[in-house]
Amino acid sequence: MNTLYLASGSPRRREILENLGYTVIRIPAEIDETPSANEPAADYVQRMAREKNAAAVAQWFCGHDAPPDCPILTADTTVAHQNHILGKPEHAGHAAEILSLLSGTTHQVFTAVCVYWQGETRAVLQQSDVRFKTLSAAEIQAYTDSGEPMDKAGAYGIQGLGGVFVEHLQGSFTGVMGLPVFETAELLRGFGLAVPPFAKAV
Repeated sequence: MNTLYLASGSPRRREILENLGYTVIRIPAEIDETPSANEPAADYVQRMAREKNAAAVAQWFCGHDAPPDCPILTADTTVAHQNHILGKPEHAGHAAEILSLLSGTTHQVFTAVCVYWQGETRAVLQQSDVRFKTLSAAEIQAYTDSGEPMDKAGAYGIQGLGGVFVEHLQGSFTGVMGLPVFETAELLRGFGLAVPPFAKAV
């Protein structure tokens, strides 16, 4: 089976899955993404992935008489600096503040992936440590002027212009993008599903 339902509006997640050879069908999953008070980033991102999955599954069963014919995949990514969750910037000034905070330091990127298939839900968490070079005010201004930070957790995209700021990465490049391919493949393999290059699961 090479088809997945993706309950995420992220074009990056869709692109990653399609590059792996999957046919991706977008389905909705709307939830409240507000962190709880003092919620650790790892706990938050796993809760989001599971709640998105539960919402997508519930919505499927509300609109269909039969279970989904393909796995439903959800994911969530968050950036944390010194155990503080950094969301998407609200405006250019906020993006500049986040980038200044990350400048010359190491932060964590957590991505949780959750899959529902044939009545069972499983999830996995991936963590990466990312060190930024020291950024000048001019670099921060130029990057915020590009508009790239505005829809991204932590105010940067490692796969785009923001990648030039990354001095060191320990973890998963695709995890920082929003969907760790190794962990995702292993999760699907655990259900007995075929994974790229679509050999039968063993």
